[in-house]
Amino acid sequence: MIPVVQTKSISDDVASAFEDFARAFEAFKDANDTRLGEIETRLTSDVVTDEKLTRIDTALDDAKRRLDRLTLDRSRPPLGSVAAGASDPAQAEHKSAFHTYVRTGEAGGLKRLEEKALSAGSGPDGGYLVPDNVEREVLRRLSGVSPIRAISSVRVISGGNYKRAFSVSGPATGWVGETAARPQTTAPALAEMSFPTMELYAMPAATQTLLDDAVVDLDQWIAEEVETAFAEQEGAAFINGDGVNKPKGFLASSTVADEDWEWGRLGYVAAGGASFPARNPSDTLLELVYALKAGYRQNASFVMNRKTQSAIRKFKDDNGQYLWAPPTSLGQSATLMGFPVVEAEDMPDIAANACAVAFGDFKRGYLIVDRAGIRVLRDPYSAKPYALFYTTKRVGGGVQDYAAIKLLKFAA
Repeated sequence: MIPVVQTKSISDDVASAFEDFARAFEAFKDANDTRLGEIETRLTSDVVTDEKLTRIDTALDDAKRRLDRLTLDRSRPPLGSVAAGASDPAQAEHKSAFHTYVRTGEAGGLKRLEEKALSAGSGPDGGYLVPDNVEREVLRRLSGVSPIRAISSVRVISGGNYKRAFSVSGPATGWVGETAARPQTTAPALAEMSFPTMELYAMPAATQTLLDDAVVDLDQWIAEEVETAFAEQEGAAFINGDGVNKPKGFLASSTVADEDWEWGRLGYVAAGGASFPARNPSDTLLELVYALKAGYRQNASFVMNRKTQSAIRKFKDDNGQYLWAPPTSLGQSATLMGFPVVEAEDMPDIAANACAVAFGDFKRGYLIVDRAGIRVLRDPYSAKPYALFYTTKRVGGGVQDYAAIKLLKFAA
């Protein structure tokens, strides 16, 4: 009798990972309830219970990472099946010329296309533009992997700098009677915000044997190789970048206690010490939520790293309900007090004077600018027998609305 081979689809793997995550969170709640019960009766928790809770907490994080990875993989269509541009002769010609360049180093086809388009993007200028579908796929992948990019506003520009005006003070207004004289009002004062783009690069390598293999989808290969490198660098810069040869992160902005908030600085709520208070720690989070104006709260998210999320995961409200809740379905985020939680490992840990938690409407608060075009320069000489592909994109970022983001600072 011929044995039947059982195969599991990606959907089955995702569903299994989601079930594992849900079971891990139920075990976490049981262990934490036991710990809290021990504290109430003995004023301290048992060491064995604490160790068990730590193990379950680690398993919960591992299950969440596996679920996120599988969900992201499932959402990626193969580039070869992308129909966009398939019927456009110009895009088809560009794609064919680009593949020839990547596989063999022959750039004649790309040069002819750039001469025809009067483009400045020639080899001496730093490489050749990838086909449009590859650029779209790289940016789409970055939106799924880079946590801040996924929740911020993104604008594609054609130049090296994006500028926008904002009103420092509005025009004078007032109430008048139907027939009363209308005094002239003052004009609004405007200022300019600038978002320059900086160069980000990755350099994947391939053997000539791989490049000669006609079965290999080069578009997919390039997108996969640069995805992680770009996402890691972007993720760090959008949070902590100093604006020198990189985007300016929101934590690099000047901060001020929220009661003294002014434009150009991010307001913070003080936690009262170097960690959450032992009694009613959730009150601090509640104060952070309501420091944000109502118009921003409806689309707001929490941003924190895994360690901070692990600490907050133990908090309960006055009714004994956990404030942190796992995602209710595939592709959804965990929530804290009903707001999505974005896990960003570049956020600081809980420590004295650290702004370990951010809360706000990042669509309105933080702007990412991408300069159109991703370039690839083939280098078959520097690392023989490998061919290097120096891949660059230009990206910038910065806070665009200082009222839309609030921080939780662990200070008195």
